[in-house]
Amino acid sequence: MTRLWYGGDYNPEQWDPAVWKEDVDLMRQAGVNLVTVGVFSWSTLEPSPGQYNFTWLDQVLDQLYDGGVSVDLATPTASPPPWFSRLHPEALPVTADGVRLTHGSRDTYCACAPAYRGAARGIARALAERYHDHPALAMWHVHNEYGTVCHCSLAAARFREWLQERYGTLDRLNEAWTTAFWSQGYAEWTDIEPPRKTQYLVNPTQYLDFRRFWSDELLAAYLEQKTELRKASALPVTTNFVFGNWVPVNHARWAAEVDVVAIDHYPDQAGIGAEEQTAFGADLARGWAGGKPWLLMEQAAGTLNTGHRLHAKEPGRMARHSLSHVARGSQGALFFQWRASRGGAEMFHSAMVPHAGPDSRMFREIAKLGSELPHLAEIAGSNVEADVAILWDVECWWAMQGTHLPSSSLDYLAAVRSAHRRFWHAGLTVDFAAPAADLSSYRLVVVPSLYLISDEAAAALAAYVDSGGQLVVGYFSGIVDPDLRIRYPGAFTELLGVRVEEFHPLPEDGEVVLSSGGRGRLWSEHVHAVSAEVVDRYAGGVLDGEPAITRHQVGAGSAWYVSTELDDATAAHVFDLSASPVEVVRRRSGDTTWTFLFNHGDAEFAVPDAGELVAGELPVPAGGYAVVRST
Repeated sequence: MTRLWYGGDYNPEQWDPAVWKEDVDLMRQAGVNLVTVGVFSWSTLEPSPGQYNFTWLDQVLDQLYDGGVSVDLATPTASPPPWFSRLHPEALPVTADGVRLTHGSRDTYCACAPAYRGAARGIARALAERYHDHPALAMWHVHNEYGTVCHCSLAAARFREWLQERYGTLDRLNEAWTTAFWSQGYAEWTDIEPPRKTQYLVNPTQYLDFRRFWSDELLAAYLEQKTELRKASALPVTTNFVFGNWVPVNHARWAAEVDVVAIDHYPDQAGIGAEEQTAFGADLARGWAGGKPWLLMEQAAGTLNTGHRLHAKEPGRMARHSLSHVARGSQGALFFQWRASRGGAEMFHSAMVPHAGPDSRMFREIAKLGSELPHLAEIAGSNVEADVAILWDVECWWAMQGTHLPSSSLDYLAAVRSAHRRFWHAGLTVDFAAPAADLSSYRLVVVPSLYLISDEAAAALAAYVDSGGQLVVGYFSGIVDPDLRIRYPGAFTELLGVRVEEFHPLPEDGEVVLSSGGRGRLWSEHVHAVSAEVVDRYAGGVLDGEPAITRHQVGAGSAWYVSTELDDATAAHVFDLSASPVEVVRRRSGDTTWTFLFNHGDAEFAVPDAGELVAGELPVPAGGYAVVRST
């Protein structure tokens, strides 16, 4: 049966059994057809080592099945119970400062600890053996938001093993880490430690490798649980990806090991930035999934957490955010959580059923969206249309976080978000792609501040341009190889037809003026146009008259270079991007197209006659949305 999933995390262990029946009744009213159960229930499921209490979970799953609600059953391994930390203090995580954390929150574990890995396999095995054939079960959910890092001695030992597998010899490691600098040459593997707190700057390649290591180690932990589940069940297995600068997970690589790419997404801006971030997160998830359908596993129903306050989502905003994810490839919209918690650390986290109960604006909006989603079920399996790609490489992001850069304003994620935002405001949908991916289907590829790049990826981009592609490379790109060794004159020199002689970082409030009248900020460079055409020049200052933007014809295509962070107006002029008053996303299957229109403004907008869309104007109210089907 074709359908879109709708629901969220359900934590019945927090409530009396009398509430469970009410929950199922409300889920039916709201159109809920999938809930995630058990994410943080380890201490309830296994109150003492090896002693399981499944009675309550049996009853919950039976009631959900009787109510027509499917279950995404989770392994609760992101939050070990108190008894585990008491019996295995060596499994508590250690910070980079050398402080061993205590139990009292979630994620108090080190994934390198054998005791933790064994206990995690044990609870996963017990759940699989008991519930593999339960009729409510739709999929398995391993862990929650993998991303916890540890610097303990157990992690150090595993890191050394990982390094030996990666480099083979100490000579190769010393070369890759440039350990001749600051007398860091290693003669014994046992001398290598994690990049803990030190006197001054850590070795940047050591830092990057530690993140690479943790991505692989956490993936191994996930795969161990997946193996236990797969022994008993052929149902899909997933885990929920979380995005943040603290997360050492290469989601693009992990995507091959999950049956469904699933993400958690929580914008942190109260204004239009939340809509920009929603589109960004959805497009990134689709990129990880290789263009295939994916799933929004968590979002907040009623609030936006800016870090300083909880901003209440205005009427209709929850639906627009949810449907923006659906428009961009999600197989549904789920939330954390179903019912707001009465206590605990996240008691003010919004929920589908808020503290005010079902007689509330939020629940009415939840029920309304639940009634609308079945009408969109036919889009399942359709493709999101995009003919522009932005390159994204998480290792480049990590590298720029762990390196002493020429300017503290250099920010890879900010540069990527800036490029994405401009296309979003122009009503254009973009894909995210890996640097070495096949880019032949895109008319335009944008490369924002790709500091780190391999020879293979650089060659792939050159081939893309030679075959007719249009490439836009941003400042501070092609600077280092995967070992973080400087490439001079740079990986893109020949392709771009330029040579960068010198960096000129700008003050935080500084800017440069271009001869066209455009403006740039953050960064500038002394660029020599070797064989490229100069499109625009710096005007004034030490770079007066020097190239700022260039274009180089290569084969059937062309490669642009932009040596400063253009402001939005200048970028729109240079690349012919006109602002769109509505967010527009198209999905297509065969001859059928679904066009999603979102009006995030405060005034009605009439979409003009666009032929395939609708005859005449289509009014989209302020804060409203529409989906138009055309064949």
